[in-house]
Amino acid sequence: MSPARAAAPTHAEDIERGYNNRAAVPDHPAWFARYAAASDEAVAALSPRRDVRFGRGPKETIDLFLPTGTPRGTLAFIHGGYWRSLDKAEHAFVAPAFVAQGLAVANINYDLCPTVTIADIVGQATRAIALLARDKARLGLAGPLVVAGHSAGGHLAAMAIATPADAFGTDAHPVRAAVSLSGVHDLTPLVLSSMNADLRLDLDAARAMSPALLRPATPAPVAIVVGADETGEFLRQSALLFDAWPSNRPAGLSAPVQVPNRHHFNVVMDYLDADSALTRTTLALF
Repeated sequence: MSPARAAAPTHAEDIERGYNNRAAVPDHPAWFARYAAASDEAVAALSPRRDVRFGRGPKETIDLFLPTGTPRGTLAFIHGGYWRSLDKAEHAFVAPAFVAQGLAVANINYDLCPTVTIADIVGQATRAIALLARDKARLGLAGPLVVAGHSAGGHLAAMAIATPADAFGTDAHPVRAAVSLSGVHDLTPLVLSSMNADLRLDLDAARAMSPALLRPATPAPVAIVVGADETGEFLRQSALLFDAWPSNRPAGLSAPVQVPNRHHFNVVMDYLDADSALTRTTLALF
């Protein structure tokens, strides 16, 4: 039985085991420290334009990393943290490999649960993408826009593909392609998780915010990447969206990309390697 066709867990204990990544990776604090250190190095090297505002929320800001000369495209990156933790400042390390290839990187922040809901965060991501599409010249951007995200950010990248063009204020959909890295694509199991104290999901809200249960609003390719050592639920979630959106599969990919020897917290650091499968898969979308 494929991971996508495996039954979703229904008992709280199984859901907790499948979605509690911090328990699954006990040394996760060390990985967060590596995010921060690598991000400090990226900021020092690239001197981004910090905190470009796209909305009124405290965290509705973007850091822009620009290459020398006119960018040939923009990677919009959305950080993870289960919609309730972490920050763009800890994910600047994503930028250097793409800036070196002549691409701009827009590192998107958003307000966090429980102060806001997941639906609010999807709206914030939509506003951020709309700004990048609408104000290219003012921001120093050019070329196609690819949206990538890790964990909760992977969910938000997929939701961008499920969001109609008119929600971005554009006639044509502004997103050329997307990458969901270790994304959650069906939120209904989270209703029974301990984190739902912050997420405040009921089944209707979870279904409305689940890209695997929605139709894509564009045939743009969506690359689905996951660490091979992640929990069974994250492997299942990745296969779920791959099976749900067959018209959005990138050319040459017959399955989600499973990165060997990577768990939920170190797989995103493959963006530090210009020749990693994750970086190459993302670059191919341009």
